[in-house]
Amino acid sequence: MKVGGALLAALVAVTTAGVGCGPKTTEPPVGTSDKPGAAFPDRPVTYAFDTLDERPVSSAAHRGKPTILAFVTTGDIVGQAQVDYLVAMAKNDSAKVNYALIAMHPRKEIMLVEAYMSALKVEFPVALGDASAMTPQGPFGEIAAVPTIVVLDRDGKIVWKHTGLAKSDELRSHMHRAL
Repeated sequence: MKVGGALLAALVAVTTAGVGCGPKTTEPPVGTSDKPGAAFPDRPVTYAFDTLDERPVSSAAHRGKPTILAFVTTGDIVGQAQVDYLVAMAKNDSAKVNYALIAMHPRKEIMLVEAYMSALKVEFPVALGDASAMTPQGPFGEIAAVPTIVVLDRDGKIVWKHTGLAKSDELRSHMHRAL
């Protein structure tokens, strides 16, 4: 194993062991969804995140297709399960739906996020989120815990927001509302 491979293996081991960094939040009960249409603005939301590569994660880049945004941290096992669902879904419908992962980590932890992305075989865009994205004044309202999923329609309006693990069939039912 090369030195770079050893470093990657060590980072993946730390990531998958559930030992990670990121914001510590008080979690609501797992599986909490906002009521359909409740408290969502009836206008497109505007957002732009710092991406790991040249693929943008922004409202401008995502308009025209339904979008699924997943807010996660690398040390969360439920978030890892959520990413696994999204990776499988994206393989089937990435031509019709935008997928993006927002890792709630500072830029100084970019190597950890890249190792996480590689270990979970994430092929869709990944960005870094900051604490301002989680506040009630953020573009998606308060994101009280991770993982949180936000589904946007093709115009960029919030259709559904869910904290906790959202399985594929549940996500697909809300994606159909976004079409």
